[in-house]
Amino acid sequence: MPIQILGLIAGNGQFPILFARAARAQNIRVIAAAVQGDTSWLLRPCVNKLQWFRVGELKKLFAYFKSEGVQQVIMAGQVNPNNLFAEKLQLDEEFEKLYHALKDRKADTIFSAIAEKLKEQGMELLDSTILLKDYLAPKGTLTRRGPTVSELADVEFGKTIAKLMGGIDVGQTVVVKEKAIVAIEAMEGTDRTILRGGQIAQKGAVIIKMSKPKQDDRFDVPVIGPRTIENMIKSKAGCLAIEAEKTLIIDRPACIKLADKAGICIVAA
Repeated sequence: MPIQILGLIAGNGQFPILFARAARAQNIRVIAAAVQGDTSWLLRPCVNKLQWFRVGELKKLFAYFKSEGVQQVIMAGQVNPNNLFAEKLQLDEEFEKLYHALKDRKADTIFSAIAEKLKEQGMELLDSTILLKDYLAPKGTLTRRGPTVSELADVEFGKTIAKLMGGIDVGQTVVVKEKAIVAIEAMEGTDRTILRGGQIAQKGAVIIKMSKPKQDDRFDVPVIGPRTIENMIKSKAGCLAIEAEKTLIIDRPACIKLADKAGICIVAA
């Protein structure tokens, strides 16, 4: 049966907007829950209805989706760690109960618990790439310049590290230079990891972003976009390696144009 209505829990970045546009192109009604301090205002014209929520308002979120007849939900975009740890953060009784029952505070643990809560409320959390398969990275070199022998060696080295880190749900991105681990992503996200790694490596770093070994495609799928390349340019990084058919590319032509102009290599392995 075709999907007629989707609830969208929208974090930051372009991913929620990309998803909303793809849904509307298929005449799917999109009911968006926007996160204060994270979600872009540009999402508003792309959805049928939008309501703003503070981080921690889980009970209000469930009531909103139920009132709109939502039975299937998508998560797209991240929540800024600054919002998660804000001094004024208030959790409603539903979120507080969930939060204190967690075995740890890792991303997969939190999102899996939210998925279970949605299920209890009669809603299913879907694969966040369900309408965006055409945006997944194809295998091969995507830019004019291919990786050098040295960069390839760093990619192979970094892929192993990235998979190990993903396996324990630390992060998806590793910055490597000459087989030295310069930076590893934690809660700060890919962009800040690239900038931090660039400060240490100074130039010529290789950025590796991989899916987790047991990636749950309902949340936290690897995403890159023009902002990723812009931060690589700021950091004077030379090569970006992503996982083919597992990584979403926001605005691929813009990414490639920026990378080609800066002499950056993008390779999907």
